[in-house]
Order: sequence, then C-alpha cells, then structure tokens
Amino acid sequence: MPKVGAGIDRYPTRVDGEPEIRDRNDPWVWGEPSTREIAGYAERGYLQRESVIAPATVEACLAEIDRIRNDPRFDGDERVVREENDTAVRSIFDIDLLSDVVREAISESGAEELAREILGSDVYVHQSRLNYKPGFRGGAFYWHSDFETWHAEDGMRIPRAVSASIALTHNETYNGPLMIMPGSQRFFVQCAGKTPRNYHRQSLVTTTPRIGVPSEAMVTELWNLLGVDVLTGPAGSMTMFDCNVMHASGGNITPVPRANIFVVFNSVGNRLGRPCAAEATRPVYLARRSLS
Repeated sequence: MPKVGAGIDRYPTRVDGEPEIRDRNDPWVWGEPSTREIAGYAERGYLQRESVIAPATVEACLAEIDRIRNDPRFDGDERVVREENDTAVRSIFDIDLLSDVVREAISESGAEELAREILGSDVYVHQSRLNYKPGFRGGAFYWHSDFETWHAEDGMRIPRAVSASIALTHNETYNGPLMIMPGSQRFFVQCAGKTPRNYHRQSLVTTTPRIGVPSEAMVTELWNLLGVDVLTGPAGSMTMFDCNVMHASGGNITPVPRANIFVVFNSVGNRLGRPCAAEATRPVYLARRSLS
C-alpha cells in the first residue's frame, strides 16, 4: 500500500489493477449530530436550506458574473474556464478572492458556520468557484467524488471537508442540476489509471474525463444500491454536501441558465500534503495550501 508522508494511505486510488468500492475509514459528521438537520446530513451526505442569501445579494452576484467574464483583464486567466470548444464561461475559480460581493454572499449564507459544526473544527477555504451553465451550451460534470481528486492530486489526507453550492438561479430538473447518490459518502470509490502530467487543464473543461472517475460498472452498482436524488431549489437556496459523495450534473440544453457559487471548506486539521497519486501539486486556485 502506498505511503502518504510518514503514514499509510488509507484511500489509495488511481490504481493499476481493478478498482474497488471500499468502506470509508473516517466519519462524515465529526461528533454527535446536534440537530435533526445534521442527522439528515449524516444519513444522506447532504442537506438543503432555502433563502440563505437575500434576492438583492443574488442579483449582485449575477452582476459579478457578467463583470468578470466580460473584463478583458481576465482574458487568458487560468481561473476563468470556458466550455470545451466554446467561449462560454464554465467556471470562475477563486471567486471569493476576485469578488467582494461574492465573498460577502458566502458569509451571509452561513455556510462556514455549518461547515464548522459538521467537521467539528475550525475551517478554511480549500477552493471556491462560480459554476455557470449558460442556456443551450452548459456542459455536463461527470460522476465523481471530489475527495478522490483532492486526495490524489492535492494531497488532502482524509475526507474531512464539505462543499456548499449556493444557487444564483433556479435549479430546475431540466437545466443541469446537481445529482447526488444519497449515502454514497459511506464508501470510497477507487479510480483506475495514472494521473497524466498537467491533467488539471484538461479535466476542468471535459465532460467525459478519463481519469479520476469511477467506471460505468461502479456507477451502476452504486445506483442500484442507493439511487439518485436530483437537487432543485430556488435562487438563494444552498446545498451543503460531503466531499466524498458521488455526484454529477447533466448538460443544459434549455434556454434557462444555471449559476451557483461553489465553496469548499476543509478542516484546519486536514492540511494538504504531497499529492497521493500525481507527480506535482495543482495550482493554488484549485487547492489552497495557506489558511489565510
């Protein structure tokens, strides 16, 4: 079994042989659930809240999307990711650093306080981005566990992180909403294949990644065991989900755009080390290594 730092890697992935679905070795709620809401999160791997940011805040954040994607200073900036073979914006990384408005929206949402409660510790922002699926051209995000990528390519030791997705538009069943396999946080799904050099550049734009995703057989096995929840909600709502849940979202071929703030909180006790299955660390806008 490969080593991670001075210890043993309890979540080996990007394997040469046949990948496996293994039991998770760490809790997903660090401490006894204090409310019915947290107990539901412990069961499903996610929770939802409505009206975490005000309508005026939503409008201000949407204006920020237009400001950043139309600002010539961001032409060629790696943090602004466009759809494959298209000019449409797919993601804007470091959004909490690029926009005071978005940073204040994240604070307003209460996501950080909720993350502290779930993780049982102080937290810091591991990654932030704005995901945007424009009408007719918004691409899919294939089935994956975020922790598998963060462990393999960023050196996140254990799955002690949570993600908040804050809706800036109505998330309908038909415009590419988040889909989660409820309860999948209980399993660690290994992936096959060696991580290519500079793979992050390709993985950010492709809708059919080759590395860091489970096999179709594994997705089918989890589907049969757990099913899939399609998470919809109005603008201003929030979904908080475990870093290890299996999730995806389909493409958007409707005229109705979908936009969400996405921010990841990692426990301060879970600092990043050397990548567990990659040759080099990814850029800081994908994986912050400083607590400030």
